[in-house]
Amino acid sequence: MKKNNAGQCGTCDTCGKCNDQNDCGVRMYTLIIYSENIAGLLNQITAVFTRRQVNIESLNVCASSTPGVHKYTISCYCTEEMVKMLTKQIEKKIDVLQANYFLENEIYIQETALFKLSTPVVLSNKDVSRVVRIHDARIVEVNPNYVVVEKSGMTDDILALYEKLKDCGCVLQFARSGRICITMGCIELLDEYLKVRMMTYDMQKAQKK
Repeated sequence: MKKNNAGQCGTCDTCGKCNDQNDCGVRMYTLIIYSENIAGLLNQITAVFTRRQVNIESLNVCASSTPGVHKYTISCYCTEEMVKMLTKQIEKKIDVLQANYFLENEIYIQETALFKLSTPVVLSNKDVSRVVRIHDARIVEVNPNYVVVEKSGMTDDILALYEKLKDCGCVLQFARSGRICITMGCIELLDEYLKVRMMTYDMQKAQKK
């Protein structure tokens, strides 16, 4: 008998954040969604995840390389069957142009984090500067009260730096962006999709003449 708090795959009692070797098949997927810039669309997209009880791990919305089109990057833990269902449901939204899902090794991923550190602690503890250098972070602001450090990279790298700085007792604030990513192809997937749609439209228009 399944418990109410079973994982998203429905086969275990975990939170659903299983690794790739786990038999239940739950992995981290990243959805890239293109849409027109319409108010309220974000609520419609997140509602698709809510209805299926899939937690969103990170979400980033920005303008895409295609004029007038916005790009949503959403990451979540679920099964392949579930991510296919999510993608299909999102694509059914009127204002959504295209939606695709990817595994970690199919895209280039980056995140950015800002750390506000106590200046007195940074000056008194030499380990802080050493940790910042080792993790390839950079100092972007220094004043008598605090030091701002910026780090870009994979999620694990950013969290590793955070743990080291926290151990030094110097962290005043910490903020991490949602992941941003690009596909490994040379052309934006949306551009290929729009090109095919335009060719289809031109053929249908020519047939009507």
